[in-house]
Amino acid sequence: MIPDDTESSPGSTTSLLRTIVGTSLRRLGGWIAVAHLIELAGTVGLPAPRTRTALARVKARGLLLGEARAGVPGYALAPDAVPMLERGDRRIFRPRSMADDDRWCLVSWSVPEESRDLRHQLRRRLTWIGCGAVSPALWICPEYLAEEVEEILADLGLSANATVFLAAEIRGPVEAARWWDLSAIRARHDAFLADTAGTAGTAGAVGAVGEAPAEAYRAWIHGLDSWRIIPYIDPGLPARLLPDDWPGHRSAARFLDLRDRVLPRAHAYVDEVVSAG
Repeated sequence: MIPDDTESSPGSTTSLLRTIVGTSLRRLGGWIAVAHLIELAGTVGLPAPRTRTALARVKARGLLLGEARAGVPGYALAPDAVPMLERGDRRIFRPRSMADDDRWCLVSWSVPEESRDLRHQLRRRLTWIGCGAVSPALWICPEYLAEEVEEILADLGLSANATVFLAAEIRGPVEAARWWDLSAIRARHDAFLADTAGTAGTAGAVGAVGEAPAEAYRAWIHGLDSWRIIPYIDPGLPARLLPDDWPGHRSAARFLDLRDRVLPRAHAYVDEVVSAG
């Protein structure tokens, strides 16, 4: 079973470890020595015993495989995990938002009572790609999420139980606050802005990361871990449907600033750790 990006709570040991794995291992050819992984985790504040416990959990979920190379114990990315990480990259590193003339995707479905577990999975997975519930069996999202909606239906074997519509116009009120949990989405944005208040210098933050690669790495992992769930639960609704003080645009600008200024130094730190032997 491959863990989804949304499974672990941001800030937890497991979440931070998954963030380290997701942002580092592919650059390293898909493998890292155990000692180096524990050192990277220590840099972001995770004690070695907690890291080892989380590693066992992540391995059991299918993200990593134990693999020794040249007698050195290490971990390799599970092949089935790579598509999940690549899908996450597309979401996380390229925040999207609707323009006023973009189309909507609506999905209407009917799942029999005897398959209510599938019904629960469908609702959960639609929520976690940013869909809103107009009614229990009618869900809505921006058109750019239509492909992901269809992938979920196919994965659950429910393609024949659903109809997907693309709509250029919705007549009547668009009740964003009822269809989406805007309070929960706002809380995630606010938490990210608070978590990164001292790490970005050009997007409204109060401080800046120093030049030390280890400091950059620590700031990057914590910032990315705080951010990575937002592009899943926030569909990127147009500004006209959101409160005037909506924090999403500030949050996205903060993340992109962090990515552009801090990530290169974070990568340099990883290279430094793994090349030290």
